[in-house]
Amino acid sequence: MITLQKLAKVFNTKDGAVTAVDDIDLTIDQGEIFGVIGYSGAGKSTLIRMLNMLEAPSEGTVEVAGKPMHTLKNRQLREARQEIGMIFQHFNLLWSRTVAENIAFPLEIKGLSKSEQKERVDELIKLVGLEGRGGSYPSQLSGGQKQRVGIARALANNPKVLLCDEATSALDPKTTDSILDLLVDINKKLGLTIVLITHEMHVIRKICHRVAVMENGKIVEQGDVLDIFRRPRQEMTKEFVKQVTEPEETEEALNHLFGEEGIGQVLQLTFVGGETQRPLITDVIRQFEVDISILQGKISQTQHGSYGSLYISMRGDKNTVKEAVDYIRAQQVEVEVIHGG
Repeated sequence: MITLQKLAKVFNTKDGAVTAVDDIDLTIDQGEIFGVIGYSGAGKSTLIRMLNMLEAPSEGTVEVAGKPMHTLKNRQLREARQEIGMIFQHFNLLWSRTVAENIAFPLEIKGLSKSEQKERVDELIKLVGLEGRGGSYPSQLSGGQKQRVGIARALANNPKVLLCDEATSALDPKTTDSILDLLVDINKKLGLTIVLITHEMHVIRKICHRVAVMENGKIVEQGDVLDIFRRPRQEMTKEFVKQVTEPEETEEALNHLFGEEGIGQVLQLTFVGGETQRPLITDVIRQFEVDISILQGKISQTQHGSYGSLYISMRGDKNTVKEAVDYIRAQQVEVEVIHGG
């Protein structure tokens, strides 16, 4: 559905040339939800804006839905953009228009009749869960409702691709989850390819099939979300994974425990898929003469299955502890000794 080859973007500033996107190759499959994550300045916003040519690349090629976007001009580009919807962090609604009129705006530009516009707008209002709010103005809506209008408007022309530029970062956590659930629902109902950029790993974890991690204009790591959670290779990726698996309170609690006498080895166990359901700790205690204390644990769901992280303290004879750890690893569970190894 989307193919990027040798894509680069250089901005010429008073302080010299700034490379925002640097030699990126990327393929996004039809019907998948693909996430791009990175901190501010990583180049992700520039990257997503080059998919619909809001930013023209300095080098490289952009192909979307079979069309070479980087070669299109004027009318051809306008027609190609109708197959690419986009939603924004701050909604970009027309404040003097009602919900229905905002959604109808792309249909007016396309030249549809009033009756055709109304039929399509009614469909979209129902799809995004805004029944009864068609006559409201943006100032009368909550943040989540405004973003639902933005999503409906982006879907007006039945696009093949939906681009999401930090679409949930202005929303509270509960509203964020509701918008993400809506995007998953749209993806399933319409078979829509969704590309989203974010700096929040929670967003990636919740809805994305695959993810690319950006740093300094480059993609430093990419893969299936579950694989990235299980074995992050780059330090940047590990930082993002910790947003979900190791909240700040976990680190503080563990650091406090490290100072306690007799804490033993502190291990981080990582479970993926069906392994999260196994009574592994019970099995270890039955087979080995070790004492185990569960310090903290969490299971998260991704689009490809569950991911669990468990912190335990293990005490016992040194050789027995090693045998127990080897046994855990033999059960296809990742083990990292984070204290006392």
